[in-house]
Amino acid sequence: MTDRTREDTTRRLERAMGSLGTAAMARMEDQLPWFRALSAEDRSWVGLVAQAGIAAFVEWFSIAGEDPPTPSIEFFGTAPRELKRSISLQQTVDIVRIVVEVVEAQAHELAAPGGEDQLQQAMLRYTRDVAFAAAHVYAREAEARGSWDARLEALIVDALVRGEVDDGLHSWAAALGWTSSPVVVIAGHAPDDDPRAVIDGLREKGRRIGMDLLAGVQADRLIVIVGGAESVNDAAKQVVHRFGMGPIVIGPEVPDLHAAARSARAALAGLKASSGWPDAPRPVHAEDLLAERALDGDDDARQQLIENVYLPLAGTPLLDTLATYLEQGTSLEATARLLFVHPNTVRYRLKKITELTGYQPTEGRSAFTLQVGLILGRLAESAEMWRALT
Repeated sequence: MTDRTREDTTRRLERAMGSLGTAAMARMEDQLPWFRALSAEDRSWVGLVAQAGIAAFVEWFSIAGEDPPTPSIEFFGTAPRELKRSISLQQTVDIVRIVVEVVEAQAHELAAPGGEDQLQQAMLRYTRDVAFAAAHVYAREAEARGSWDARLEALIVDALVRGEVDDGLHSWAAALGWTSSPVVVIAGHAPDDDPRAVIDGLREKGRRIGMDLLAGVQADRLIVIVGGAESVNDAAKQVVHRFGMGPIVIGPEVPDLHAAARSARAALAGLKASSGWPDAPRPVHAEDLLAERALDGDDDARQQLIENVYLPLAGTPLLDTLATYLEQGTSLEATARLLFVHPNTVRYRLKKITELTGYQPTEGRSAFTLQVGLILGRLAESAEMWRALT
């Protein structure tokens, strides 16, 4: 009796599939705001998914019996990949719920005489098993997506470290949802924690504070790319506690991810040269390590010091004043005697040097940086003259 009732109910369901699909679409339009926000094309695809889901239920119901098989959710494959990316697990459950409500609302008409309870019990079983299966699929895809995101993140960090910036990097970043500017790169030593946990923690931190964060652990280094911070110092403050022991170097702020290779280059060069300034603050700006970076062989730092220190003073009395002042151990009186000028003239010139270079000759660190910049400028000038002669 039960098998015959099931067969009769199945035939009724098969005849009603079209109207059930139409009713499901109308109910989704009425009850689901996210569905109404979809494009006409996407709504059409969702309708096909709902129709396929009804057909899958009818097929499952026809063979369910006393030991029903686990429902398949292959009907979700009806939708294109782009739609499946935009439909969340909760929205998938909404679709299933709507279809169930539509069938339940007509159960007394769809079920064969004496088969209404059988149909309702089947709907409950089908709904539960489909929800579990959908959750499993979404969890598996989320795990795969997380692994893929991690690989993309590692590729971006590696490309910036190597200075290989092209359109591909922007595509990778866009895939991770990167939209922020300006950008700053921060480098330091990695903590002893699991690298994946460190990077996941940084990404979660970025979500909470509304900044884009990309990170990579390379050997013993942790490199963090921060986008959307109000200031360089603010960016550093948000992530500094994620680093291990030792120096942390902040690269210069750049306008976008395309220019971030320059910030990364400066931060890593500063990290490499930071041992030359053991008492440096933590974190320290790469700009404050220009002298150490230049002595360590960083061509960018050398060129920057020449441009910032030597060239603004070249061809003026300020250059001789600076050289003499530094050679005389920053003695104002000794400098004045050797230059045959009044000490006030030396004071005036030192003030002008500060205005032109940004470094104050009377301050220890600045004097050291000025000395290195002066030497590099002389060497560069000498090399040019030698090339001209040969």
